[in-house]
Amino acid sequence: MTVLYEDNHIIVVNKESGEIVQGDKTGDLPLSETVKEYIKTMHHKPGNVFLGVVHRLDRPVSGVVVFAKTSKALSRLNLMFREGRVHKTYWAITQGMPQQEEATLKGWMVRNEKQNKSYVYQHEVPGSKEAILSYRVIGSSERYHLLEVTLLTGRHHQIRCQLADIGCPIKGDLKYGARRSNPDGSISLLARKVTFEHPVSHEQIVVEAPLPDDRLWREIASSVR
Repeated sequence: MTVLYEDNHIIVVNKESGEIVQGDKTGDLPLSETVKEYIKTMHHKPGNVFLGVVHRLDRPVSGVVVFAKTSKALSRLNLMFREGRVHKTYWAITQGMPQQEEATLKGWMVRNEKQNKSYVYQHEVPGSKEAILSYRVIGSSERYHLLEVTLLTGRHHQIRCQLADIGCPIKGDLKYGARRSNPDGSISLLARKVTFEHPVSHEQIVVEAPLPDDRLWREIASSVR
């Protein structure tokens, strides 16, 4: 675990692909517990450490995750996330090249709990929620393309599903149509940057995640224009 930013109220860490943010039915050690242990050890905190989970990343995704260290920060961050005042930027390596270099994708998404998969429609259907993101192509390698994605809504598997819908599945994402898996089980989606007003001090916070330690990521990032 790498700490990217920390103060008295919040801690922002870099999640590795394969980690879960919060405990689930797998029983695997979640990132939240690793962060709690870090705070306990680093700051010599006795007893239970408070840590609030304000958002999640899918297990095979890496990048920036924000946690609250106080209840005041947690309630304010929860409100900011609900109101869309936390701006998240993702980088995605895709198999296909979008028809447009830059666009906003709008659709209606339905989550299938049994399949743990979402489906996108171009019109409202029963049980659907509106899904909006914008993207731009910022780099390419011989076979893959790097898209910078800004989420305007936060739906289940939204980036994975909407990019696959325009013929651009994320590299390694078999669930949404990638040709093959990545050797480490990751998908090539990175929560690259988060920007928000500090919930207590109100200063502007911008935190960027490092690139995954991978040849393709380094190669394609070097082509960013």
